Amino acid sequence: MYDPFAPGPFAVNSRSVQARDASRDRLFPCEIWYPEAAQPGSHPLILFSHHSGGSRLASTFLCTHLCSHGYVVAALDHSETIATELGRPENETAEQRTARMEAILANRLLDIRFLLDQVLSITEFSLDPDRMGIVGHSLGGWTALATADSELRIRAVVALAPGGASHPKPGIIPAKLSFAWGRDVPTLYLVAENDIATPLEGMYDIFERTPATKQMVILRRADHLHFIDNIEQAHEAARTMTFPPELAWLQQEIRPIAEFCSGEQAHLFVRGLTLCHMDATLRYQQEAQGFLAGDIAAELAARGVDAIVPPTA
Repeated sequence: MYDPFAPGPFAVNSRSVQARDASRDRLFPCEIWYPEAAQPGSHPLILFSHHSGGSRLASTFLCTHLCSHGYVVAALDHSETIATELGRPENETAEQRTARMEAILANRLLDIRFLLDQVLSITEFSLDPDRMGIVGHSLGGWTALATADSELRIRAVVALAPGGASHPKPGIIPAKLSFAWGRDVPTLYLVAENDIATPLEGMYDIFERTPATKQMVILRRADHLHFIDNIEQAHEAARTMTFPPELAWLQQEIRPIAEFCSGEQAHLFVRGLTLCHMDATLRYQQEAQGFLAGDIAAELAARGVDAIVPPTA
């Protein structure tokens, strides 16, 4: 019986590498997860893009789960985490911040293309260039969606609470998603009911604009950080950290973690549905396709996870 929520049959190996992009003179820390003793033949590849302020190891709970099911998964530390010129200067003006964000967005797309080329050059992984997808959270979700514009090798997207929607409050990623895909890139949106950084209204906006086969599932009693490792600790740390002035409103609106679903429930939600989407679109597994066409909310409820599948999905 098909169960995307259960760990896969393969032991998970990982490799940390330093890859230099000569065109930008940057050395990128990269992480590659690959299945041990996988069956001979080519393997699908999934790229992971982390949130702003995160790292390639932000969501290892997801990367290792995908790998245990036979996927090679790769991630890097994006440019804004390693390039001092993209860091926030003191007394930054609004105009400077806009210019810096534009540079960060442009560099993220170059980062992903560089990562993809680097991983494909490692012949021992026997990767299938026709079966490649991308997953991203927050700014990484924006990165995943924007990558599909120009990177024709990407065949599937999972966007976790992505940035890029119109937002009524300052400091959030601008709405710069053109969706000029020109082809069908099946896309799954996994979003949080109580997200204050990327609210549901904006998620519906992005969803409706997506020019592809698409689906959305909403995790109830969840906020923006329910898609990373160590959810409880990260959420509580966010409640006490010092935000830049344009994001000060975030601290005022973050609710206590006790009001939300558990990290275990959130991880189950993200792991199972992400794997199912990739199995359905990259492996064309009929069981996965049937799962996504069925009563997803009931399947999740049976596992103790409260979720909503919007009628528009």
